[in-house]
Amino acid sequence: MQSTPDFGASAPADRRFSAAVAAVTSAFGDPTRREIYLHVRSHPGATASELAAEFSVHPNVARHHLDRLAAGGYLEVSLERSPTAGAGRPSKRYRASDGPGGDPTLDFANHRDGLIVALLAEALELLGPVEAERMAERIGENYGRVLADRMEPGEGQRSVRAAMHTIADALTAHGFAAHAEDRGESTAVVAEHCPFGEAATQHPVICAVDRGLVRGLLAVLCGEEADAPIPVVLSSRARGDDACAALV
Repeated sequence: MQSTPDFGASAPADRRFSAAVAAVTSAFGDPTRREIYLHVRSHPGATASELAAEFSVHPNVARHHLDRLAAGGYLEVSLERSPTAGAGRPSKRYRASDGPGGDPTLDFANHRDGLIVALLAEALELLGPVEAERMAERIGENYGRVLADRMEPGEGQRSVRAAMHTIADALTAHGFAAHAEDRGESTAVVAEHCPFGEAATQHPVICAVDRGLVRGLLAVLCGEEADAPIPVVLSSRARGDDACAALV
């Protein structure tokens, strides 16, 4: 019987720990970013301009830190008008998230449920490979759009390269331990850990969820029309490739 790599619950503890550390370090490695996060926790509804004034930084610097925190799931974003501002474009307001990423701990248990993943794998097997892959990619894309809407409500204007770096942060917060690599005119998001565990090695069709996730995130972050999606090339260790990566 041919052996397959195990990316799941039986993976070494230090590998899972490293993935968790990567998520927290990416979000909180910068001291200004840590202070901004703590300020938002105690002042929900803060704007980038308010934070820029509070910490004496340029508004673009404040937005950069807020984007990284939102991509990691530590902050939620909403569009709101100030009661005293009158008509005009609403401002982005930031609040600490109540979701799994909202508490920057090293607990990975919230990112996966082995029983549900096993149930999904069995359902995909019954569907057949073609329809299962379509469904997996569609579900991933829908979820990716939801994630991006939370990060950038009502706004989609990033370059593809900038979006891919944001996507790496978002995927890391969901257990992929991902990082972005610029490769000439292309950019890849490489995942060092698979949150789907052994189910992905037994049912590689699940990897289509990853491609859908990236495609959905890109569509919203870059403002792409639904009928003109950005092509995403996926490689997967579960399918025999050297790495798990999405390339655009």
